[in-house]
Amino acid sequence: MPVLGTGIFPSGAVGNELTAVTRRAFIPKLVVQLYKSSPLLSAMIANAQMASGGAGPITAPVQGSAMTTMAWSGYSGTFAQQSTQTGIQNAEFNLKLAITPVYFLGMEGIIQVDAAVIPLIEARMNDAGNSMKDGISTALWGNDNTANSQPLFGLPAVTASTQSYGNIGPATNTWWVPYTKAAGTVAPTRALLLENITGLVNFSGGEMPNFGVTSPATWVKLAEDFAALEQYQVNEASAYGDNPNGARALFTALMVAGVPIYMDTYGTDGTVYLINTNYISLYIHEAGAFVFTGFESLIPNQQLGYVGALLAILELVCVKRKTQAKITGYTSVTF
Repeated sequence: MPVLGTGIFPSGAVGNELTAVTRRAFIPKLVVQLYKSSPLLSAMIANAQMASGGAGPITAPVQGSAMTTMAWSGYSGTFAQQSTQTGIQNAEFNLKLAITPVYFLGMEGIIQVDAAVIPLIEARMNDAGNSMKDGISTALWGNDNTANSQPLFGLPAVTASTQSYGNIGPATNTWWVPYTKAAGTVAPTRALLLENITGLVNFSGGEMPNFGVTSPATWVKLAEDFAALEQYQVNEASAYGDNPNGARALFTALMVAGVPIYMDTYGTDGTVYLINTNYISLYIHEAGAFVFTGFESLIPNQQLGYVGALLAILELVCVKRKTQAKITGYTSVTF
């Protein structure tokens, strides 16, 4: 029902009559309002690895203790006899299934054929991809696997220092513990992030993270520490207006010790993750890499219509937990 009595459209009986005999001028685009972007998911997909079938389809041999022992010797070159030392075990991960069903009812198609402004089936197919992305991004930031839940592991599970991960317990395998630190309810600054990054490098034996990620509210709090030192350089014969884009202020990634810190709208306020993508990535099954099953008839269910499903079979796998960090306790701005 159009809005009557505003702008050029009359109200009352005249407006109702015009409504009855006049077509609507639709904008032939569906503007989606509810989903968010996720730089973390983009980074994980860009670094994704292929998986296949089998029991324990993702098995990574990991070495947690020395398999040889060095000894000093003299001119004679003698050394003590050594026993066989074992140090390898398997980190094992199961793939997780994300599924989004898509329905297409028979009479819906009859009604919309040659008359659709927004074909509902196209809108649902588009929404299935968005829904899948939203569910995976939510799990990446939220699933700590404390209840052996069905969603894929998230960064909280990767960085849970007292929790088994990949079927290896950290209590008896101290080399399988990630770097975690409670900042202590303080504002994030370059100096503190430098301490966090250096602490991770020291903890991991010299491995540098590729990037950090946090929520927008925490990211802005960190950016405030940069903004106070920002300067603008103006040449003698120029002015700000000479640049068609105007003066540049701040930037989309905050670099600390060469590590870019990004914001993610799914992020948890007060928490900063430092990620090393050499050892963490999504593993996606070769037969379930965001594939659509195709439509099948609902006639066996005594309904005229079709149903299909978008599938993703995947898991977030980290094979060296000590190269990943979780820093908590930072304060954030209030939007």
